[in-house]
Amino acid sequence: MFIVAVTGGIATGKSTVAKVFERQGIPVIDADKIAREIVEPGQPCWQKIRAAFGDEVLLPSKEINRAVLGRMIFENKELRGKLNQITHPVIHRTIFWRVFKLFMSGHAWIVLDMPLLFETGILMDFIHKIVTVSCDSEKQLQRLLARNELSETEAVNRIESQMPLEKKCEKSHFVVDNNGSILATEEAAMRIYTMMQESKQHWYNRFSLLGAIFIIVFTIVFIAAKFDLWPKSWRF
Repeated sequence: MFIVAVTGGIATGKSTVAKVFERQGIPVIDADKIAREIVEPGQPCWQKIRAAFGDEVLLPSKEINRAVLGRMIFENKELRGKLNQITHPVIHRTIFWRVFKLFMSGHAWIVLDMPLLFETGILMDFIHKIVTVSCDSEKQLQRLLARNELSETEAVNRIESQMPLEKKCEKSHFVVDNNGSILATEEAAMRIYTMMQESKQHWYNRFSLLGAIFIIVFTIVFIAAKFDLWPKSWRF
């Protein structure tokens, strides 16, 4: 199995591209969805956020008030770092576990929808191909303002908190230009899907893993035999 990461900037259209793969039957791990799940009331991350930021970031339902918390962390880099220390390790562990389960299920490849792929850098060594969804800065700002109830200053702060899109594009294997119609974006994603379907990388990965397991087992058996380390009950 191999992993294709879909990334980009806030409001550039990552979800549109990820959904194209999902409609073709490719499993998609959504990092944003995981980030919401782990801060549900009563979860360990929820408890840590409440302790660190106070009850002012809670709604009457006890759910995290994402608007209030968002304003706090995007206006204060130190607070943003504190939130990341609480949530990022749990997000990454959850992603690793879900990848493992999909690998054991026999999938040839999967998609990881992760906005902060480059910013965190944690999963880079496990990614086979990176797809960055990009658009003009003006269009990105317009989409963010239309999608979220933010002032222009708040929207700009959120955009500038991420790595510039130009740098993400430079580091990617594919760039999907999302300045045009949804249809054009979906067609670009389908071309990438076709290329990934034709890839034999998943066979290479599986054979490499089996080879590594064989070498480890052979080494253990060889050392045990050479130094007579077998338990007596195992000897003939």
